Amino acid sequence: MLAPGCAWGQHKALFLGQQAAHSLQHRVVTRVLLHSTSNGTSRQGDGAKQRKAREVDPSLTDVAYWDLLSHPDIDESISRAKSASDAAVLRRKGHLKEQDKLIEFMREMHETHTCEEVMMKVERWVWEHRSDPRRSKLKRIVPTVGSFFTPLRLADAFREYDAFFHLSRRKYVPPNFAELRHILNIAQIHASADALRLITFDADGTLYADGHHIEQDNEMIELFVELMKSNVDVAIVTAAGYPGDASKFENRIQGLLAAFKARKLPASITNRFHLMGGECNYLLRVSPDSKHLEFVPDEEWQTAEMLSWDDEDIKELLDDAQAHLLEGAARLCMPVQMVRKTRSVGVIPTQPTIYEVLEELAISVQQNLISKLPFCAFNGGNDVFVDVGNKSIGLDALMRHLDCYPYEVLHVGDRFSDTGNDTATRDCCSIVWVANPEETGFFIKTLLKDISQRKRMPYIE
Repeated sequence: MLAPGCAWGQHKALFLGQQAAHSLQHRVVTRVLLHSTSNGTSRQGDGAKQRKAREVDPSLTDVAYWDLLSHPDIDESISRAKSASDAAVLRRKGHLKEQDKLIEFMREMHETHTCEEVMMKVERWVWEHRSDPRRSKLKRIVPTVGSFFTPLRLADAFREYDAFFHLSRRKYVPPNFAELRHILNIAQIHASADALRLITFDADGTLYADGHHIEQDNEMIELFVELMKSNVDVAIVTAAGYPGDASKFENRIQGLLAAFKARKLPASITNRFHLMGGECNYLLRVSPDSKHLEFVPDEEWQTAEMLSWDDEDIKELLDDAQAHLLEGAARLCMPVQMVRKTRSVGVIPTQPTIYEVLEELAISVQQNLISKLPFCAFNGGNDVFVDVGNKSIGLDALMRHLDCYPYEVLHVGDRFSDTGNDTATRDCCSIVWVANPEETGFFIKTLLKDISQRKRMPYIE
């Protein structure tokens, strides 16, 4: 059954209700004022919006839960209630983006449990699963569940989320997929903050909108610098691959590199930034003097397995993948443009199509392609690519290079569905699943707030 309501005392409920209403009213008015200045003609950059918000309401520099609410693809001049649902994303990318057996099971549990009861049970099962992953109750209930590298205090995370969104007061509408994902993320952020040494990010859809780059007004620049000053290595792990051409990688993060140079950050800080391209095939670092990107020699960071990949085997893999992609596209009556690179091959539709068609193509390649080498066949949302290796292999190599353990690493991405290229990272570290860059910003602010409370970690000026 659904929760009948909160068990707070009348006086406390009244006080908290008045406090929340005042705060909500102030923030809503602030955001309406900020929006009205744009006249609906264009969206301001993330950094510009933040600066204006701080001028109107300094409290907006704190972690704001409203950043977790989706921005509907409707005329924003019309006042509509926002939702924690991924609906706006799903309209663009298809409902298949919501794929997670554990979250679906947690949703089903709400037919017979309250929200808090669900979180308490799953928290206990996660603890048990960490002790005995093969024979745990959670493994029997959700056979595809992976590893948990930290405990998850889900009940506390639920109470934190509930204090703002009041899930426990809803009698008829259970939490949706996105709300449960948010609660899991909050629990993971709190669990990872203490020992975090490396945080990695997907690029498109996680740090910036699909097809965009990190410009100088991107909010993530400030957050990246704060993480690195807190002794945390930061890496972008992307499918984009430009063999031998560091300048093309630089173009994707030019705003970040410009900020490094403008702030005259010392090498002790910029050495903590890494960029991995082609899923796992290229690693770049920041040059201490020029603040440009430079390739790290393969023998310095790649594992013995990666160094053993033979050029003939790579060519055979890409040839077979190309054939499967073209055959699948023909079967689906989808005209495509083929893109072939040194360690990847993909197809881009030349006419409008839907997410499910791309999903079908990616899955068909996954099921039918056979190779001596590991590969990643994934639906990029606007294309389907096959890369040599995958993010799990790349992340494992980076962790070895930096001497990190799985519980000290966190990966943030938006594609953890069956055909997403972030899914493989579940095998080697904890994850935070976001739907857009706004969510990424929210969770990193939460993480930084937790990190700032650690007394044992020095802060580098």
